[in-house]
Amino acid sequence: MKRIGLLSDTHSYLDDAVFKHFEQCDEIWHAGDFGDPEVAERLKRFKPLRGVYGNIDGREIRQEYREHLRFMCEEMKIWMTHIGGYPGKYSPQVRPQIYADAPDIFICGHSHILKVIYDKKISCLHLNPGAAGRAGWHKTRTLLRFCVSEKKIHTLEAIELGNR
Repeated sequence: MKRIGLLSDTHSYLDDAVFKHFEQCDEIWHAGDFGDPEVAERLKRFKPLRGVYGNIDGREIRQEYREHLRFMCEEMKIWMTHIGGYPGKYSPQVRPQIYADAPDIFICGHSHILKVIYDKKISCLHLNPGAAGRAGWHKTRTLLRFCVSEKKIHTLEAIELGNR
């Protein structure tokens, strides 16, 4: 079993509460728009970190993280990218691949809207943790925390960090 802390769109701001909420996690996944590279460094010092770069991320982040990250976790296929859309409205860069080789879990950020949607058409769970940072139009900063084991995701929790 792996316990995962998922966040996105920190935009150079990392609330200390993230460390409390992710204390029992085995890994942290960041779905892009780190902003300041120090955000990634702080997360890496705390727990193993997987991430992708977002549209606001500069050269330093883009040199370390890819645009798309596909990997296995507890026998589940994971695909993480920053701009991915959501079921029925996948982004043009993602659409052909997601229908040709669907992951079990598709993770993206960018919209600053927390979403958990099951795409029945491709048997895929879509996760967007919303925005954990202060920049943007969202009203509440959010994270997701969940466990992956035995080819299933469970104990999924949406966490509110407070107002933007």
